[in-house]
Amino acid sequence: MLYLYMSFEIIYFNSVVEKNILKLPYDLLARYLRLTDLMIEFGPNLGMPHTKAMKDGLFELRLKSKEGIARVLYCTIVKSRVVILHSFMKKSNKTPQKELKTAIKRMKEVKNES
Repeated sequence: MLYLYMSFEIIYFNSVVEKNILKLPYDLLARYLRLTDLMIEFGPNLGMPHTKAMKDGLFELRLKSKEGIARVLYCTIVKSRVVILHSFMKKSNKTPQKELKTAIKRMKEVKNES
């Protein structure tokens, strides 16, 4: 039996996005680091409850701990790259449109669709 191993790379839209993620509460940051390790090894689609497809190639990494709920929005591009576009702490059941718009704008920029 032949197994193909494909490693993915996590990159950030910019340094501000990376810094905001590093400012997440400790338990949420630990969860983020664990899930991104899994994404590197197995790919960006970990399935529910860890990842969810949003729309038009946008995905969310779902983080939950006793400290709250956070979302990290990302997309994938060629050469096995996962681009972290935006993160935020969630305060309601629905993802705010402002947060989605920010991520979609950045995704278009990354994919040269703007």
